[in-house]
Amino acid sequence: MKLKNSLTTNLIVVISGFFIIANYVPKITWGGLGLQDNLLLINKAIFSDGRIHGVFAGEWWRVFTVVLTHASWIHLGMNMLVLFQLGTIVERFYGLTRYAFILLISTVGASFASLWLDPSNQPSVGASGMIFGLFGAMVIAGKRMPVQYGQVLGYLALNLVIGFTIPNVDWHAHVGGLIGGGLAALLLRARTPRQHTY
Repeated sequence: MKLKNSLTTNLIVVISGFFIIANYVPKITWGGLGLQDNLLLINKAIFSDGRIHGVFAGEWWRVFTVVLTHASWIHLGMNMLVLFQLGTIVERFYGLTRYAFILLISTVGASFASLWLDPSNQPSVGASGMIFGLFGAMVIAGKRMPVQYGQVLGYLALNLVIGFTIPNVDWHAHVGGLIGGGLAALLLRARTPRQHTY
């Protein structure tokens, strides 16, 4: 797998591009709202245009587009670094189609956990729920994956602790993504994943 043709690399480019556009091209609007306001995850709330917005107001796309939104350059940079580190490994191990399935189920799991457990008017941004799904897939793959399994578990534990202790971090999405990624990997275990050499 060439990095420039990988889904992981393409995702990083797309997510970073949306962040730059949302923050530095403010004239781009959709329905009277800025790009980020149209893409972030929220249950239901009244926005600056005076209208009710959110997944429970029929804006279902937010379940998926939340991964395109980030709060700051630091938030974006940390998420993209971890996505590159974990995503490259998981994509090589599972192959493109199965990797995409893991990302999709992880995103849905993270979004629904956030929607059901956060206050209805609490917005969430970021791709970390999806990224936690990669941890879930790695845990299920276990020692079949060519990584230091103990280090993966330690890194996962550290990130969970950070999510529980730092204010304004949507740990519900992290746990939901972790469970989603694990479930996706369990579904894929019916067939032996295609392994790639490094």
